[in-house]
Amino acid sequence: MVGAGVLSLPYAMSELGWGPGIAILIISWIITLYTLWQMVEMHEMVPGKRFDRYHELGQQAFGEKLGLWIVVPQQLVVEVSVNIVYMVTGGQSLRKFHNLVCTGCKDIKQTYFIMIFASVHFVLSQLPNFNSIAGVSLAAAVMSLSYSTIAWGASVDKGKQENVEYGYRYSSTAGNVFGFLGALGDVAFAYAGHNVVLEIQATIPSTPEKPSKKPMWKGVVVAYIIVALCYFPVALIGYWAFGNAVQDNILLSLEKPTWLIAMANMMVVVHVIGSYQIYAMPVFDMLETVLVKRLHFPPGLMLRLITRSVYVAFTMFIAITFPFFGGLLGFFGGLVFAPTTYFLPCVMWLAIYKPKVGSLSWITNWICIILGVLLMILAPIGGLRQIILDAKTYKFYS
Repeated sequence: MVGAGVLSLPYAMSELGWGPGIAILIISWIITLYTLWQMVEMHEMVPGKRFDRYHELGQQAFGEKLGLWIVVPQQLVVEVSVNIVYMVTGGQSLRKFHNLVCTGCKDIKQTYFIMIFASVHFVLSQLPNFNSIAGVSLAAAVMSLSYSTIAWGASVDKGKQENVEYGYRYSSTAGNVFGFLGALGDVAFAYAGHNVVLEIQATIPSTPEKPSKKPMWKGVVVAYIIVALCYFPVALIGYWAFGNAVQDNILLSLEKPTWLIAMANMMVVVHVIGSYQIYAMPVFDMLETVLVKRLHFPPGLMLRLITRSVYVAFTMFIAITFPFFGGLLGFFGGLVFAPTTYFLPCVMWLAIYKPKVGSLSWITNWICIILGVLLMILAPIGGLRQIILDAKTYKFYS
C-alpha cells in the first residue's frame, strides 16, 4: 500500500493549504478504506466462486464483454503509469544519493541515472514468475516504513525553517487553482492498493465456515493503520518544516544528516525496484498472452526476452523524456487511480447488490462516485499544466 507517492504529500499539502489539505487526506483515507472493504466483501459474494482478478469482478457487474473493456484498459494504464513514475523516482533518488555521498564529484545527468536504474530491470524482468514475491514485498514494506519515518524524523530534527510561508504557493489565482487540482491527484496516487487486493485475497484459503474475507479484512485494517502512521506525519510535519518551499519529493528538500538522507534515498531505490516488478508482472502476462494466442508467436525464452526488454525500454524512454515527479503523479493519480480506487468498486456494488434508493448504502456509494468522478476530471488538468510548465524550462535529455 505505502508507495513512493507518500514522498509527494508535503508538496500536495503546500498546494492545498492546512485546512483543505488535512480534510482531503482524511476523506481519502476513509473513502479508500470503504471501497477496499467493498472489494473484500465482493470477492466471494457468489457461493462457491471467487473473483481473483479485478476484471472478473467487472464482468460479474457489467457483463462479460463490457466488464473487460471497462476494467482492463484502466488497469493497464495504472500499471504502466506506476512503472513510468517509479523509473523517475528511482533515477532521482539514485542521483540524490550520488550527490550526497560524493560531494566533489562531477554532476551526472539525471538521464544516466534513470538508465542505470532501468538496467536492473532488464535483468529482473526476465524472472519467469515471482515465487519470492513475499520476500520482495517484505523488503519493500520495511523500506517504505523506514524512509517515511526518516522523512518526518529528519523534518522534525531540522525544525521550522526561517521565513517559512504557509500562504498560497503561487502568485496568480490560476496557478493556485491548477495547483490545488494537481495536488488532489498526488493524494489519489498515494492511496493506491486496490489494483492488487483481489489477487492478494485469492491466496488466502477459504471455506463456507471460515470465509477469506475475515482474515483479509483484519489485514486491511492493520495495513490502513500503518498507512495512516506513514502518511499523516510525513504530510503534516514535512509541510510544517518547509512550508511552501518544499520540493515535490520531500527527500530532495532534506540535506542533513547526510548519511541518513543518503540511506533513505537508497531505501526508496530498493523499494521502487521491487514495486516496479510487481506492477510490471501483469503487463508482461498480458503482452505475452496476446502475442502467443492472437498473433501465434511461439512461446519461449526469445519471446520473453524481447517483449519484456522492449517494455522496460519503453518505460525508461518515457521517464527520461518527462522526468517530472510531481506533474506525473497529479496527472496519472487523477486519471487512472481515481476510478479504480475511489469509485469503480462503488459502481460495481450498486450494479450487483442494487441497494434501495435513498438507503444509507445507496447514498454513501453515490457520494463516493460523485467525489471520484470530480477527482478524475479535475486532477489531470492540474497535473498536465504542471508537466507543461516544467517542460517549458526543462532542456530535454539534459
